[in-house]
Order: sequence, then C-alpha cells, then structure tokens
Amino acid sequence: MAFDRNGVRFSESGGLADLQQQTPFTDKSVGRFASITKHIFCALVLMHSDKIGLDDPLGRHLPELKPPLANVTVGQALDMTGGLSDMRECLTLLGLSVHSETDKNQNLDFMARQCRLNFDAGTEISYSNTGYRLVEIALERKGITLRDFLTNQINKPLGLGLGAPELWSEPVQALIPGYWHNGTEWLSTHAGLQISASGSLTASAIDLAGWLVALLKGEGQWEGILEQLAAPRTLKDGRTTGYGLGLRHVALGDFDLVGHGGSHPGYMSHFLLDRQEGCGTVILSNRDDMDCYGAALQTMASLLSVPLPALATNALTDGLYVTETGPYWLCINGAEVSWLDDCVALYDDGEGWASSRSATTPIRLRQDGENIIGDVGHKQRMFRPAEAATVPNGLAGLWQSDEGAFLEIDGSQIMMGTGPLRQTMPLTALGNGRYLFTLQDSLWTRRICLHQLSEDHIELVLSRARMIEYRRR
Repeated sequence: MAFDRNGVRFSESGGLADLQQQTPFTDKSVGRFASITKHIFCALVLMHSDKIGLDDPLGRHLPELKPPLANVTVGQALDMTGGLSDMRECLTLLGLSVHSETDKNQNLDFMARQCRLNFDAGTEISYSNTGYRLVEIALERKGITLRDFLTNQINKPLGLGLGAPELWSEPVQALIPGYWHNGTEWLSTHAGLQISASGSLTASAIDLAGWLVALLKGEGQWEGILEQLAAPRTLKDGRTTGYGLGLRHVALGDFDLVGHGGSHPGYMSHFLLDRQEGCGTVILSNRDDMDCYGAALQTMASLLSVPLPALATNALTDGLYVTETGPYWLCINGAEVSWLDDCVALYDDGEGWASSRSATTPIRLRQDGENIIGDVGHKQRMFRPAEAATVPNGLAGLWQSDEGAFLEIDGSQIMMGTGPLRQTMPLTALGNGRYLFTLQDSLWTRRICLHQLSEDHIELVLSRARMIEYRRR
C-alpha cells in the first residue's frame, strides 16, 4: 500500500488471509504489526512528559529494578542503547520455547532479578524489546495505557481500528491467522510471551496507513510528533545512532527515510516514510518468510525514482570469524552477515567497505588480510578466522542457572530441555572457550554461543541477550 498526505493512492494484495476459510487477503485484513507498535508507544510517552521523562532513570519509576538496569534512562530503554537484554531471547537461553506462556508480572519479576546488561548503557546499540516492556509498566502505574491511547487519541478521532492485545490468545475481531512452512506444509502459529507495547499492534494495512497519513500531516495534537520520534539519538560519546524513538532511519539515494519493521511468528510487516515528499508505504504479510523490508524499500525506490543500493557480494571472505576474546562471532556468507545469530544483508559502501545500512543492527566492515575489521553496534571490533578446535573433557557436566534452568554437556554435545522436548546438539569449538550450537525452537532456529568464563562458570549469548549465566552443579 502507498499513500501521501492526501490519503491512500494505491494498494496491491494477493494470497489467502485464512487457509481454513479460503478467504482472500485484502488491504482490510487485520494482522499483527509487531514492533511497528514501538513508534506509537513512543508518541504516547512524548505526550506524557509531565509523568515520565526521557532522562529519568528507570529505577525512579520501577524501584524494584537493581543497578545497572535501574540506572538505564527511559530514553536509552526506548532508543536501543540501554543494553537491556531482550526478554524473548533470555527465555530461549533458559530453554523455554516460543510457545511457553508468561505474563507481565512474571516478566517484570524476572527482570528485577537481573544484575547484568548486555553492555554499558549508552556505549553501543543492540535491538531489545525489554525497554518498552519496562516503560509500559511504569506508565500503567500512573494510569496511562496504550489501549486507552489507541482508542481515545487515534481510533475515535481518525475513524481507525488499531488494537493492542497483550496475549496471543486474546480474541481480536477479524484477526487473520499467521503461518509458517515447516518444509512440508503450512502451519498456523502461536506465541506464549506476553506481547507488550514493544509489539502488540493489530490492524489492517489501510488502518495503519490512516495513522501514518495523520502523522505525516502533523496537524493538531500530532504537530511535531513525527520529528520528535525521528530526532537523532546519541551515544555517551556524542555519536548519533540512526535509531530514534521507535523509528529507524534508512538512507535511499539522497533521501532520508524513516520507518520500522515488525516480526511475530507467522507475521511480517514494514513501513517507510519520506517526510520531505510526504509519502510512504505499508507492507503486511501473514507468512513468516516474507521480506517486507525489501518490498517496502523497492516500493519507495520506485516512487522516488532512485536506484536500490548495491549488495556487497564479494567484499568480504566467506567464513566464520571471532574476536580475540569474548563471545563475539560473525559469519560471512556472500552479501549476508550473521552477528551473534542476527542475520542482515550487506551493501557496498565504497572503498572496500560493506555496510548493513541498518540502524538496529549497525555493521560496517572491510577485509584486512585474513581478518575483518570495522564497527558492529557502533563499537570498533577486529575479527579473525575461527580455528578448528576440540571440546575439552573439562567442560562436561551438569550446569544450572540462577533461574533454575539446567543444561548438560557430554563430550562434544550439549543437551537442553526435558522429556520429549529435550534436544541434543553438537558443539563447535571456536577456541578460547567459545562454542557454537544450534537450537531448534518450532519455526525458529537459534545459533547460540556458549562462552566459558571460568572452570565452573559459563554464559550463553545471542545478539539480544548476552547475560544468561550457568554454573557447574
């Protein structure tokens, strides 16, 4: 769907909204827009600056949090520089499936027990939903909810139907199912984690476009809101990050677009806006393998008559690379890079540099002999080719986290889970106490780094959660 300040100009749709009912997918089909919710929630925060400020430490509003989490500011929690570990990936590292159900209070209790960040707040950027979860709870304690905001400030004045269910199982009028393909057949999806303002939005493409048109117009209560959401945010050293408040900047030729993507099991979405020309596009899909960002970027490139950026197909040598120490690894495969299991495309940045052109996974690398150097997450790093190594006998044993999760290592294999959900996975040694293994969680595949901190102390690491520890039982 494409629109400008005067409204929707055209839309194209295809496929089925519901495989059981065989109903067609249209621009009025209600789906889950996931993390696109973030910029709407940030608009709510901005409009209640008298209740909660961007410079306030989270601990001022959530006194149960411990340092260093309590010292993260509201702004850092929302602009991805807070170092807060992502709740969903924490659960994965504790052996809990995407289908495992948790509620808001349980999630807050879990975060209140934590005393580690992924990195020092304000020094890097890494995508996380947890900041939005925490700020939402802080606002709710002041009587301010996202649902009321959608109903009274957006839906009624604009005649729209945006929703924000907290649970996957909560009934939503006319919601279409989401699907994934297991290699044999299409299956409907489900998720257990309480959704929160980090990604609870349900709407049709035409409803979301109606909201974005109002945001582009910037009239009445929305005057200046889009510019505040898109305003540059900075690290402690003053560098800008490209991620604002629920919006990320995307460079397309000479145009500075803003937008966001969304991903839930079975649903993919994206929107992009050009504030100068006053136009944009919305993409929504109810299948898990859709490249909605690519579709949105192609649409905007066509509308603005600019070429798409060229992929950096041969800039870097394929292979697995690691830093000298620590749990940090990346894998190069043509024009794709996986950083701690976060996979993004690489684009030609000139003079041998390859860039992700992503504000949420900022990566800029070049080949330096057999090594790769550059910035990842706005932090300078050097990677060397991983060398073949063996898993030492001393790693074997039973390991337990403070949260009560167990894992077992036997030879070069690691076991997680219980009963029929127990998985046995081979460990690949990377040297210096780093090991990779692949966990299958329904429709998701997770490549996890096991990092040995001492003889009886290990941590499990994914890109969004780098602080789950286990100790030898």
